[in-house]
Amino acid sequence: MKSRILLVAILLASACTQGPRQLTVLTTDDVHGAWFDSTYTGNGTRNSLMAVNYYVDSIRRAEGPRNVLLLDAGDFIQGDNAAYYYNYMDTTGEHLFSRLAAYMKYDAVTMGNHDQEAGPAVYRKVERELAAHGIPLLAANALSDSTGLPVFTPYKLFRRAGMKVLVLGYQNPNIAAWLDRSLWPGMHFESLIPLVQKDADYLREAIKPDVTIAVVHSGVGKGDGKILEDQALDLFKSLRGVDLVVCGHDHRQIAMCADSIGLLNTGSRARYLGIGKITLASDGSKKVETGLLKVDKSKADPAMREAFRADFEAVRAFTNEEIGLLSDDILTREAYAGRCPYTDLLHRVQLEASGAELSFAAPLTFNGKIAAGVLTNGSLFTIYPYENDLCTIRMSGREIKRYMEYDYGRWLAEPGSGHALAIHPRGDARYYKSGWAFVYSHYNLDSVGGLVYTVDLRKPTGSRITIKSLAGGRPFSEDAYYTVAVTSYRASGGGQLLTSGAGIPKEELESRVVGHHGNIRAAVKAFIGREGVIDPDSIWVPALGDWKFVPDGKAVEKDMELLFEK
Repeated sequence: MKSRILLVAILLASACTQGPRQLTVLTTDDVHGAWFDSTYTGNGTRNSLMAVNYYVDSIRRAEGPRNVLLLDAGDFIQGDNAAYYYNYMDTTGEHLFSRLAAYMKYDAVTMGNHDQEAGPAVYRKVERELAAHGIPLLAANALSDSTGLPVFTPYKLFRRAGMKVLVLGYQNPNIAAWLDRSLWPGMHFESLIPLVQKDADYLREAIKPDVTIAVVHSGVGKGDGKILEDQALDLFKSLRGVDLVVCGHDHRQIAMCADSIGLLNTGSRARYLGIGKITLASDGSKKVETGLLKVDKSKADPAMREAFRADFEAVRAFTNEEIGLLSDDILTREAYAGRCPYTDLLHRVQLEASGAELSFAAPLTFNGKIAAGVLTNGSLFTIYPYENDLCTIRMSGREIKRYMEYDYGRWLAEPGSGHALAIHPRGDARYYKSGWAFVYSHYNLDSVGGLVYTVDLRKPTGSRITIKSLAGGRPFSEDAYYTVAVTSYRASGGGQLLTSGAGIPKEELESRVVGHHGNIRAAVKAFIGREGVIDPDSIWVPALGDWKFVPDGKAVEKDMELLFEK
């Protein structure tokens, strides 16, 4: 009898002594509509959520589904034909992303700036559909103007691996600098510093989680606290009581740990799966590990492919709808070396659709080829990949000149540096493949349509631009005011060209807008439809003006060889 009592006591004691518990956190970010493993033309394959799902399912089987969390850090419904089709074309049924997220059993998804860009009708619909599947759309720093409270779900508590796991989600706080107010009505966005720490402290006291994870649509940044849109490294270095920061936005692949906190960014377009391991020992101590798993695109889940085959066929049919003809190839990279057919097309569309006198436009596809032959809806996503609207703003000639000096100041290197273009080697294996890149984002390198001007490579920033005239020879005056066609991104302050460059106060930008002209990609499609056949050599018309680098472009050509490994 005594031995039986002793055995029961031993069993009870061992039952109350818990061993280490381990949570596996799987992460994606900046998928940008890379949902299908097949391209929409030919028989090509690519990275996709369908391949990601193979790994997710394998890890869940190996470790047990109750020990795994699957999280996304935003920018999921923009960037691909499929996202566009289900955002704006097929809107009657449940959004494809909502169905994909449910199929893959995502636990939580965080808003990204490009998700916000889709507009309230789209993201609120997706929010409702995800909620019906038990998946919250998180954005704790998107606050109501009237109440100061979050307008999206701020966090969710999970029970996984025998632990209480708190997941907080945050939108990029720099939305107001990029997107028109109509895309974020009645709300504003708070910096992640110190908000994430305040939220984590409050909830840790209120619900006492075992593990806390912050999922932020924010770039890695430099960790110096100076870049509002890139605060992930700031959080990693400063947060206390948070075990893992999952980030995105800047497409930098990174996995690191320090002082019991991890940082994960998978890059973009389903090329990697982020893996965080958080182990809680019986003494309460924690161990955090992070890593990136390269996704093999050939591992696409055949059952998932079949489940969404009808959706793929619908997107493929839309993608291959013919809209016109192109007589010769157009290369977007030619835009970095001077006036070219690609930017001629953008300027001409913007000027004709808006009626403005001038046009600012940048190469939005870094290194794309629009192939000669039939132009389709798919071609439009190379010509114009973003969901920008076209706006007309009013600027003085002096502001335009300052804008241009600032713009080319970021485009070009300083004389004597050994380069013409502002490029640098990007050999850090943690973030990039080897090679060269622009110091500043290519989509902020505007040229100007409607002016005749030169850019002197020999002169320093601030004194490079000589404006000879308006298109057609009319004089340009710094004292006169002009109407300028720009993207909604630029009109909202994107790239700081209007604020830091032209010197227009941020609070004045909205009043400078004198016209709204609809979606730019739609305007490109309408232009191609009217023309029927596009000849790259005939896109230019006198209204576009002209520009070039002086004294010649040989130094630029040498840097182009570095950028594109000719």
